[in-house]
Amino acid sequence: MKLYHAPGTCSLAPHIVLREAGLPFTLVKVDLQKHTLPTGEDYHHINPKGQVPVLELADGTRLTEGPVLAQFIADQAGNTSLMPASGSLDRYRVMAWQNHITAELHKSFSPLFTPQFDANAKALHRSLLRKKYEWIEQQLSPGLFLTGAAFTAADAYLFAVTRWAKHVDLDLSDLPALMKFMSRVADRPAVQAAMQAEGLAH
Repeated sequence: MKLYHAPGTCSLAPHIVLREAGLPFTLVKVDLQKHTLPTGEDYHHINPKGQVPVLELADGTRLTEGPVLAQFIADQAGNTSLMPASGSLDRYRVMAWQNHITAELHKSFSPLFTPQFDANAKALHRSLLRKKYEWIEQQLSPGLFLTGAAFTAADAYLFAVTRWAKHVDLDLSDLPALMKFMSRVADRPAVQAAMQAEGLAH
């Protein structure tokens, strides 16, 4: 399999899941500014949406959307810790978190990275996003990870997007459960390997 990624973006989440699952894969770095591959090829030939991640299978089939990739990877590996068994309530709980992170966190960061938004607009978005994290802080407090003691694909996703906070002046340092969560995930060998492969600081 090939994972088309851009360092530090949301593609970090399925990258972590691939390493946690122990499946063989190769990384293909995408320049999202120029939308090109290392060969110079137009990335739109791989994904017309121009976004990462894309998972390319051995037969050339391509899948998009990070939460879907995570589900596919865990199922291929038979890893029911990353993604619980089909039909189980635990699986739906992980999927619910995946959906929440996509809709409420991931997309809420977008305005903060957009130069066209003025300072007042960004301040409003930052305030709204902060409230979403305050709610997550309360959910994290009882357990080690989002759904309890097991690290799942949803934890990889939360880790990947929360890393962006420092780049958009969103201070989350006073949320102790979240900070412990981020540290706990960062210490995982698979996460460290993914970060190192992407050239990201610990």
